[in-house]
Amino acid sequence: MSDSYVPESRWRMIAAAVLVGGGLLLGGVVVVRGMFGGAGPEGASSGTDVSRVAFRDAEGNRRTLADFKGKVVLVDVWATWCPPCRKSLPEVAELQKAGGDRYVVLPISVDRGGWGDVKPFLAQNPQLGLTAFVPDGATGLEAFGEIRGIPTTLVIDRQGRLVQRWSGYGEGMAKRALDEALKGG
Repeated sequence: MSDSYVPESRWRMIAAAVLVGGGLLLGGVVVVRGMFGGAGPEGASSGTDVSRVAFRDAEGNRRTLADFKGKVVLVDVWATWCPPCRKSLPEVAELQKAGGDRYVVLPISVDRGGWGDVKPFLAQNPQLGLTAFVPDGATGLEAFGEIRGIPTTLVIDRQGRLVQRWSGYGEGMAKRALDEALKGG
């Protein structure tokens, strides 16, 4: 028997692990689509009024994007279990802290467990200094249209209209989009 021989039972274990892992990943995407999908197969397009999007803070206070009319808003839709989301959170937190009167950053977690998942995550990651939110029920994010994957980032203009949206994380993308929206008036 050579050193490169792998018993058939080992291959079965590897295949099973790959299938289970893929199933868990797919399950996470389905949860996002099923719980926070919108009114169609596509997300809201540029120019769509999304000011009715509703979310809650850690104290349970309900807010909407309409509360921020007059400011540019960056919304980051994320979850604690999502590796690309966790990678993006330091940048999101940095942008949130820098916003001030110029803009607002709203990280909205779509964790199935809501605050039961988010609060422990934030407590374990105090270095982020992130102020997070959760959707106000299953229809809270409906105006965004279907959220197909996370992280999904949305930039909203001062009138509550969608300017840009994308899924995935790319270093510096959020800052560039925010800077562009701020120049737009």
